[in-house]
Amino acid sequence: MFAKMLLTAVIVLGAYLVIRGRMQHSRETAPEAPASCEPLLPRGALKAVAYGLVVTSVAGSLLWLYLDYEAGREVVTVRVINANTGDVTTYRARRADVKGRRFITLDGRPVTLADVDRMELGAAR
Repeated sequence: MFAKMLLTAVIVLGAYLVIRGRMQHSRETAPEAPASCEPLLPRGALKAVAYGLVVTSVAGSLLWLYLDYEAGREVVTVRVINANTGDVTTYRARRADVKGRRFITLDGRPVTLADVDRMELGAAR
């Protein structure tokens, strides 16, 4: 998860540096614009929109991370069913601790399912 965020930050920083370099290059080589040419939006409004988009993007990312963290902390009931005998064993674990055929219970016991075991997840009661 952290690697994805870091990669996104590196891409945004790289895009910023490329655009900044192009803007500086175009300012140096572009001839003076005629005085009658008015910009469509004032420069201050354009900056405010850009900053607003950046703030909205960062806030959305932080909200998504928080909601993902909260979902992982949810306590679920794990029912392990032996397909041969039909025996059912019930455990409680956090949703983030359930990975494939392995999970860690709330009291810290690691559980690995055998090939004949089936797992059901349900809301904790």
